[in-house]
Amino acid sequence: RGKAGAQSEFGNKLILSENAQGLILDWKLYKDGAPNDQRLLEPSLDRMEERFGQEAIKCVVGDRGFDSAANEQVIASRNMINGLATKNPAKMKVRSLSAFYVRVQKRRAQTEARVAIVTNDFAGTPMRSKGFKRREMEMSWHILTHNLWVLARMEKSEQVPQPTLKAAAA
Repeated sequence: RGKAGAQSEFGNKLILSENAQGLILDWKLYKDGAPNDQRLLEPSLDRMEERFGQEAIKCVVGDRGFDSAANEQVIASRNMINGLATKNPAKMKVRSLSAFYVRVQKRRAQTEARVAIVTNDFAGTPMRSKGFKRREMEMSWHILTHNLWVLARMEKSEQVPQPTLKAAAA
């Protein structure tokens, strides 16, 4: 991210999208200068809709970097709830009155921590792989490992319902 004084000053930009349970549903590692956050939202939504279907995404939550008029239109056109933190102080004041908005923004803070968990605990800082293709492949393994870790920690009540097997009558 280009943070002076950090252990890894100029690395690759990583975007993560996760569900409420903490499973990473979409990610992308950018080789060279990634687009600003405003331009990352629509491609991420496209990738997730391709994998899970449009009806699977009900609400989009992100920090102020994702807020833009274009992204508001994208979210509205897909019939999703806009939970993005807004740059406009007046809009923020109004949105902050909504208990739902406050709840999704608190949940968003967990995503910030999720990035640190993946990059520091699973990938290691700095990543040891040389070359972008190898770092990208290594990140795929770290995301998979992370998701298995999250699934293993879920309580039985949170588990995804298993399909039932029906015996065929002979």
